Amino acid sequence: MKQIILFDLDGTLINSTEAILESFYYSFDKNKDLFVFDQDNEAIKQYIGYTLEDMFEALGVPTIYIDKFVASYKEHYRKISNKKTILLPDAKEAIKLASSFATLGIVTTKTTQYSKILLEHMGILSYFDTIIGRQDVKHPKPHPEPILKALDTLKVTPSKDIFMIGDTPLDLICAKDAGISSVGVLCGYGTQEQMCKYDTKIVTNSFEAVKYIKNNQF
Repeated sequence: MKQIILFDLDGTLINSTEAILESFYYSFDKNKDLFVFDQDNEAIKQYIGYTLEDMFEALGVPTIYIDKFVASYKEHYRKISNKKTILLPDAKEAIKLASSFATLGIVTTKTTQYSKILLEHMGILSYFDTIIGRQDVKHPKPHPEPILKALDTLKVTPSKDIFMIGDTPLDLICAKDAGISSVGVLCGYGTQEQMCKYDTKIVTNSFEAVKYIKNNQF
């Protein structure tokens, strides 16, 4: 059986920071009669990787308005996401190398719809055999359900020979609780200090992570 590698998306394979931040500010401006956001970019960026609902809640939006803020975010994001999202350096090389010896999947808190649109726009959708997004699961990362769902679609059971590559503790916790291995990358939103609490395999980017998996050594 071929090796299986699952990738997170934001901060792992793609740089979507500009699109995410712009969409948050659009939502905050459109709904400023309901809630006034008075923090900076870093306040938003620290929660990238969580669901939009959890992000808006963490940023102080009252629960009764969260759905409205999320809808406004998505309204703007779908207009700008392709234009303002790019592949991270060496991401395509990572995908190509991984596909030479492994079956690939995406496990993300983005919706599957937006993920597929972005991946197709970047010319890499065909490399992935499964894409699990927010609407595909009841419990998003760090709950193990997204990874377990991805493995189910690939018709395999969890194994330490299967790897998740991600840039936040959410990815590493999800992998551990799903019974698979992980490699953390520092090209996204998690810091080395945060990541080292959950895994000792921390590398600079996804290309280095794929090389580690292929060679089974740093």
